[in-house]
Amino acid sequence: MLYRPLGTSHLQVSALALGSMTWGEQNSETEGFEQIRRAQAAGINFIDTAEMYPVPPRAETYGATERIIGNYLQRFGGRGDWIIASKAAAPGNGMAYIRDGKAHFDRANLVAAVDASLQRLQTDYIDLYQLHWPDRHTNYFGQLGYQHDPDAHLTPIEETLEALAELVSSGKIRHIGLSNETPWGVQRFLHLAATRNWPRVVSIQNPYNLLNRSFEVGLAEIAIREQVSLLAYSPLAFGLLSGKYEHGAQPPKGRLTLFERFQRYNNPQARRAASAYVQLAHEHGLDPAQMALAYVNSRPFLTSNIIGATSLEQLDSNIASLELQLPAEVVQRIEQLHIEQPNPAP
Repeated sequence: MLYRPLGTSHLQVSALALGSMTWGEQNSETEGFEQIRRAQAAGINFIDTAEMYPVPPRAETYGATERIIGNYLQRFGGRGDWIIASKAAAPGNGMAYIRDGKAHFDRANLVAAVDASLQRLQTDYIDLYQLHWPDRHTNYFGQLGYQHDPDAHLTPIEETLEALAELVSSGKIRHIGLSNETPWGVQRFLHLAATRNWPRVVSIQNPYNLLNRSFEVGLAEIAIREQVSLLAYSPLAFGLLSGKYEHGAQPPKGRLTLFERFQRYNNPQARRAASAYVQLAHEHGLDPAQMALAYVNSRPFLTSNIIGATSLEQLDSNIASLELQLPAEVVQRIEQLHIEQPNPAP
C-alpha cells in the first residue's frame, strides 16, 4: 500500500480509501464489518463516510453508515488504526429530515452535526471533517451552466470557517476538508484561512473518473500548487466503467438498476463512452474496472481514490488496481477517447 500526506496535515493516508455509502442500504452491518477487516488487511487506513449515508439518502436510514462504523469500533477497537473522514450535509436534495431542512453551515448546525456524528461513530474525534456540498447556489452534482442568483441564501464562508476553527480547537475534529466544491470556493476558503488564522482545508472530495474529468479544469492545479488533496469519489462512475451494464444488462444488485435517481452516469453519451473504455480494456486483456481505477490512481493530483464495493470479491479486485501500471498505449488511447467524448457525465 502507498501512503501520501493529507494536504498540509501530518496525516499519512492510504492511496486507496474505503468508501462506505452502501452500508445500511445495499450492505448489512455484518458485510460492512467484513469490508473494514479486508481493507485493513490490505493496508488501507482511511475510511470515508457522511452523516447522510447510506446512499440513496432516506429518513429511515439517515446516519446508519456512521452507526455501523461506530459499532465496529466499539466491538473490535482499533480506533487509532484508522483515519476517519465524515461530512456535514447542507440544505437541499430533498433531505428535510436533516435539522429540519435548514442544515446550513453556521455554528449551531455544524456543532450539532459534529456532535451527532461523534455519537454515532462512538469516538471522541473525527480526523477529517468535510462540508459535503456548498451552502450556496453554485454548480455541483452534475449541474452545468452557472446561473448567478444574488438573492439565494449563502452562509458566509467566514462564519463557516470560524465555527470549524472552534471545533478544531475543541478537539472534536482534527482537520477540515471540502467536497463537491468549485475553484472559487476552494480559493476563498484558503484565502480566509491565511488572513484570519483559521484552519486550512487539507482536502477536496470531488468526482473523478474516465467519464468525468472536470476536476482537471481549474481544480487540479489548485490541488497541486496549494497542497489540497484530491479524494476522488465515484472512480467507477457508479459501476458503469466496470462493464457490468454492457449490452443493456441490468444486474439485480447494481446501483443503476436499483435506484432510478442515479441518472448522472446513466445517459446515452455516458453509456457510449463507457462502452468504448470497456472495449479498450478487453482489447488489452485488462479488467475494465481495474483499468478505470488504475487511471485515477496514476494522476499526479490525486491523494486517495475512494473505492466502494458491495461484495468482498469486488473489494479485492478494486484493491488490486493499485498494482496495475497501465501500458503507455492504453493511456494514449484513453486520452484519445476523452478527446472524442470529453466529460459525458460531468
